Amino acid sequence: MVSFQYSSKIKASVETVWEFHEREDILQLLTPPWQPVKVIRRQGGLKVGATSEFLLMFGFISIPWLARHTEYEQYKLFTDEQIKGPMDSWIHRHCFEMKGDDTILTDSIEYHIPGGWLSDILLGWWVNSRLRDMFAYRHDITKRYCESDELRIKNTFSAPPN
Repeated sequence: MVSFQYSSKIKASVETVWEFHEREDILQLLTPPWQPVKVIRRQGGLKVGATSEFLLMFGFISIPWLARHTEYEQYKLFTDEQIKGPMDSWIHRHCFEMKGDDTILTDSIEYHIPGGWLSDILLGWWVNSRLRDMFAYRHDITKRYCESDELRIKNTFSAPPN
């Protein structure tokens, strides 16, 4: 099993950061423009049983990815697990922790790459480097939205503030 973790301090309340993650368009907002991912559907919000379906596109090859939420504690955490996809296993926990007036957002992922432990050892560093890029982008977008006074008042924008 390979592990990955990324944390950021966001100058906003846990409720603000959580509600940002509840947005209907959250997957589109948090998908980096360089990633070959197409969001197919998202149902059920963040609660247990919610699902998200994607297509990973590599030229003419599309790999389906279906994730289901398996854990939910409002304003604390939610967890999604790959049901169908490119990894042998994938568990992604999103944690929200209040520190003073700020929120610590932590994404933790545990996964197995197809091919067993040898693949985990040989390719885990590469997958983690791609995850680091993706979560740096995601956390930056989250900070930009949640730290903007205008967006806290009016949660209807579809593009991050400049």
